[in-house]
Amino acid sequence: MTAYRDGLPAARPLHVFIIAGEPSGDALGARVMAALKRETGGAVRFTGVGGPLMTGEGMASQFPMAELTLLGVLEVLPKAAHVLRRVREVAAAILDQRPDVVVTVDAPAFSFRVGKKIKGQGIPHIHYVAPTVWAWRPRRAKMVAGFLSHLLVLFPFEPPYFERHGLATSFVGHSVVEGAADADSLRAGGAALLARLGIDPGRPVLVVLPGSRSSEVKRLGPVFGAALGLLAAQFPGLAVLVPTVPNVAGLVKAAVADWPLPVHVLEDAADKLPAMAAAGTALAASGTVALELALAETPMVIAYRANPLSVLVVRMMAKVRFANLINIIEDRAIVPELLQSQCTPEKLAAATGHLMRDEGARAEQVGAMRRVMTALGRGGPAPSARAARAILAALRPL
Repeated sequence: MTAYRDGLPAARPLHVFIIAGEPSGDALGARVMAALKRETGGAVRFTGVGGPLMTGEGMASQFPMAELTLLGVLEVLPKAAHVLRRVREVAAAILDQRPDVVVTVDAPAFSFRVGKKIKGQGIPHIHYVAPTVWAWRPRRAKMVAGFLSHLLVLFPFEPPYFERHGLATSFVGHSVVEGAADADSLRAGGAALLARLGIDPGRPVLVVLPGSRSSEVKRLGPVFGAALGLLAAQFPGLAVLVPTVPNVAGLVKAAVADWPLPVHVLEDAADKLPAMAAAGTALAASGTVALELALAETPMVIAYRANPLSVLVVRMMAKVRFANLINIIEDRAIVPELLQSQCTPEKLAAATGHLMRDEGARAEQVGAMRRVMTALGRGGPAPSARAARAILAALRPL
């Protein structure tokens, strides 16, 4: 390996082999690549596998990242042989190129298989985004400690799970705070959105997020619509905003066509956070959208319905009391969670209506949101910068 001084290569550019396997990882990887360029003054080059954002930062992908995006869904079974061949090809490329460091970004089904093949070959392997051992399958912490050199994590409570197994772990913050506007700026954007849509700012406004997967929209669309019918009777003039994403926009439009009041479906990604900030309250599918709502400081009710067998398996494996990340990080029930049998129109309408009326409950949520956003890195260095610095620091000689 190249000699290092203050984490930088002394004689030649740092060679980083970086791998991402899905769009979210492509975004994280691209940000880290840009941060590494800044931290090294451009003395870095990249090879590996990534999507359009990473290739935009100057890496020619070894093959299309879309081949790996199938991992974790039913379609992977017919493609298993091809994916495993890609694992072998990537591992062979790493051993042939002998980069200074391998950085894998999420996509554990692919990244960890590659990691096991390059184990013991003298090439540091740093993984970005920890497996959720705090939620289920805690034994994975010991497993990944067996082949990783260093781990970069999103949540401040994660390092001890891995450090107890001897794996060096750095908390770098969550990407939701990367370059995010403050709440006041988001509210200004929300006001502009309402004006554009012709919604009187004096009307009650609810943002509804039925999910980003087709199964979520199909299960939650009807129950959300029925709950809105109950809320409309309680809150005259209720305005409903529904941000969505391209892969389910058609399903969302079909679902809201049956809802008992007019809604504004927003397909532009740039409208998502302003819509959240414009709304006084949110009714949302459980997921990482909770952190975006926290960023916008929008009090929320969280709901979810899934296949009962899948839920049974998750409950048998789960190690946490809550589904919502705000509740998990705060370790108390601040955000209402209405899951499975509790996810009924009547209960959703009651919880949402209570939150719309109760300033104390809203203020408690907002206070928790501010604490969580600070804990995830808001107000400090960007998570990508922290990740880049942790990668460079991990390469310094002891």
